[in-house]
Amino acid sequence: MHNETHNERGSEGPRFDVAVPDDGYRWWYVDGLSDDGRSGIVVIAFVGSVFSPYYFAARQRGPADPEDYVAINVGLYRPRGKLWAMTERGRSALRRDRESFEVGPSRVRWDGTSMRIDIAERSMPFGRRVAGRITVRPEGLNTRVFELDEAGRHTWQPIAPLARIEVAFERPAWFWQGNAYVDTNAGQRPLERDFHSWHWSRGSANGKTTIDYAVTAADRSQRSLALRFGPAGEHESLASPALVDLPSTGWRIRRRVQSDSVPVVERTLEDTPFYARSVLNNPGDSTRPRHVMHESLSLERFSSTWVRTLLPFRMPRLR
Repeated sequence: MHNETHNERGSEGPRFDVAVPDDGYRWWYVDGLSDDGRSGIVVIAFVGSVFSPYYFAARQRGPADPEDYVAINVGLYRPRGKLWAMTERGRSALRRDRESFEVGPSRVRWDGTSMRIDIAERSMPFGRRVAGRITVRPEGLNTRVFELDEAGRHTWQPIAPLARIEVAFERPAWFWQGNAYVDTNAGQRPLERDFHSWHWSRGSANGKTTIDYAVTAADRSQRSLALRFGPAGEHESLASPALVDLPSTGWRIRRRVQSDSVPVVERTLEDTPFYARSVLNNPGDSTRPRHVMHESLSLERFSSTWVRTLLPFRMPRLR
């Protein structure tokens, strides 16, 4: 596997006004796990929604404007169930500048020291209201950008590897605090053109966050990152452990993680035909945090026609 590659330094904090090229994408990602380990949340703000069947179809017709395929996605993972909301909208619903990103009724704002996310969406498939506020307070900011592919077309910046989160929802009534993480990914071309799959994880413990990224390119070459970030945003590179197989999902998505032991899948948060999100319990590896947010992505599966046919049921589009 290749070692990490540094790109130029990125911005300090999220910059919501950065340009995105035709057929490209950028997303800002936030996740949080409650202190008691029973609740979790993920929010992703997309320009050029990478898993949109509508954006995919537009690219087949010619260069497509990513600002016409935008969304703020939220997943609520409660002790007794979960809610998922992701309504895609067009350019007329998008408002963004350096400090704010709004799509329809939901918005993300950065004030220089904290991020406030106001969610007002409808969950799928039953249209239940999802409304609340999420506040994320980074302990430190990282400005280093990492390349995920050999050509440098796809980059990743862990903006706030270590943060605290406060979740206050009215619908459903749901309140908690915990540890959090913020990053951004950007690409000049569609993910499925350059990648076959990847496995990513992050966990926080003892004032530090460990992140592992294992990427398989479209040509099946492999690339890995293993990083540990401190409270001021400083980081060190770690030796990448071997990839360990975890149980496959119900949709037969292969889950793998870089670890010196075999973690337990404590909870599968999302099980889709091309993507899995999970919480891992890692008691046997003293070099890694015990509770880990993990994702596995199959771009090969996403590229199949039958998967894209299913996606509008989870990702409706308002014009």
